Amino acid sequence: QVQLVESGGGLVQPGGSLRLSCAASGLTFSSAIMSWYRQAPGKERELVARITRTGGTTNYADSVRGRFTISRDNAKNTVWLQMNSLKPEDTAVYYCVAAVLRDYWGQGTQVTVSS
Repeated sequence: QVQLVESGGGLVQPGGSLRLSCAASGLTFSSAIMSWYRQAPGKERELVARITRTGGTTNYADSVRGRFTISRDNAKNTVWLQMNSLKPEDTAVYYCVAAVLRDYWGQGTQVTVSS
């Protein structure tokens, strides 16, 4: 059974930082393309960042490029999303997604950026 467990969300002031973690189990992690998605209230879900199996290539949404960094450690079955210079518009539920034969989604973690 595939499980993706996100952690690290919370309340942060504008300009602050958070680091999200996603611990994976039940799959061959090194075979999975890993992504972070987010969904804000009343908005469609959007892709935030993606990283290839070896970590050699990363892609970012225009809205977060230069502020967010996705990384992974295949030995630890973990992917991270480092979020810096956070803005109120980054407020959303953030989901970890593993793509291997099909997409597997975590339960999400809330990120709230507010003063």
